Amino acid sequence: MTGPSPIVELEGITVEFPGVRALDDVDFRLFPGEVHAVMGENGAGKSTLIAVLTGTCEPVSGIVRVAGEERRFTGVADARAAGVATVFQETQLAPNLSVAENVMLGRERRGRLGISWRRTRADAAAALSRLGLDDLDPRIPLSLLSPAQKQLVALARAVVDDPRVLVLDEPTSSLDQAEVDMLMRVIRGLRERGVAILFVSHFLEQAFAISDRMTVLRGGRRIGENATRDLDRTDLISQMLGKDIESLRALRSQRQAHHYVMDGLPALRAADVGRRGELDRTDVELQRGEIIGLAGLRGSGRTELASVLAGAARTDSGEIWVDGERVDLRSPSAALRQRIAMTTESRRTDGIIPGLTARENIVLSIQALRGWSRPLSPAEATALIDTYVEALHLDPDDLDRPAELLSGGTQQKVLLARALAVRPHVLILDEPTRGIDIAAKLEIQRRIAQLAADGVAVVFISSELEEVVRLSDRILVLKDRQKIGELSNGPGITVDTVVEMIAAEEELLPGT
Repeated sequence: MTGPSPIVELEGITVEFPGVRALDDVDFRLFPGEVHAVMGENGAGKSTLIAVLTGTCEPVSGIVRVAGEERRFTGVADARAAGVATVFQETQLAPNLSVAENVMLGRERRGRLGISWRRTRADAAAALSRLGLDDLDPRIPLSLLSPAQKQLVALARAVVDDPRVLVLDEPTSSLDQAEVDMLMRVIRGLRERGVAILFVSHFLEQAFAISDRMTVLRGGRRIGENATRDLDRTDLISQMLGKDIESLRALRSQRQAHHYVMDGLPALRAADVGRRGELDRTDVELQRGEIIGLAGLRGSGRTELASVLAGAARTDSGEIWVDGERVDLRSPSAALRQRIAMTTESRRTDGIIPGLTARENIVLSIQALRGWSRPLSPAEATALIDTYVEALHLDPDDLDRPAELLSGGTQQKVLLARALAVRPHVLILDEPTRGIDIAAKLEIQRRIAQLAADGVAVVFISSELEEVVRLSDRILVLKDRQKIGELSNGPGITVDTVVEMIAAEEELLPGT
């Protein structure tokens, strides 16, 4: 008895760019009614595989079949005609248009007098309804929607033509857990309707939760294909990295054995700091050489607390001391003068300056601290940059490229180098590893641990609680814009400990 035939077959796919083989003799299968996760670090070939399947990249050799028919896509329109639709990480939507106009863009229904907006809105509503989004008004402006709703609008646009194959490229990178859960429900509904879904994500837990099978790519080659139920996390990470994860386990052991000095003045102390509508009054104390993790769902107040401590948001109450001296952090530049540096959650919009090179981005903070009347000399800038090329394993070839063209992991290293250039006493990191591959993530985690060992006080925020537990000496748990608890990390503290605290009813929390 034969099983179902694949809807997509890629055989012996090889793609070459100048000086690099992006895919090397790769096979891939995708079946109807399954979610197939493609896993790998940055540069593994995931984006190139998607490009081949969606018609934006032509292989130098190999065969592409859809529904048993050999295809040679010359563009996105060819792929769509074959039933292949894509939703990319950065939603390609028009914020000034309505939901319906975005869903039906390029497929507007026409009558004798031009576009029939009544029929167009009706078809958009039908597409939204197929995804279980009946309550989303097609007439409202896209700009009024949350990031998750915008992602779902992009998904609705992709399914208007009832595709047989749906490619989801990092669809959850900017969503919080509740929004991820909403998107996962929609994906499961599409799978039940027989749509074949190729799912790419850096979030391992999401891939394990939603996928039926996994293919691992590394260095442009297919390393393995497994049923998800037969693959454990250690094996997956080992395949992705090409080595075991003992170094990851060692990092946690080193952090839990680490001891910071408690007998001096706190590097940073905040008492009763708050911001109306964003953060209830909160106390924080941070020692030199200590990593404090801020844990909580998006909207819990973790980013707002970090912004207050870094001078990016003014407080309505409370006081802040640095090394025992009361300070007024009225701006990020005032915080920099106190040797408090921060990397923001949104590296593309609030972090890197896209048009500047990586080299120019790195020197921004130190130049701002010195003042523009005292520009860094070329020799000073080169010495500074060389320090972080070595410390953060930056590729020298990336230094003169526009920052917007760099990979997510490299952008994050550039932001970290910029923050470290001022030699901070306090370093505040908001989602420093979001959306980057496993290898870059581990490298940044190691660097953070080393900074603490060198005496830097670190505030660390991550949506991945495994990271928070792995790196932190203490964990502050936030919920509904207030601190609800504090944990001293150790062998008995796990992700479940933090989750249970977040999920607990208010009257059951310690101290209530």
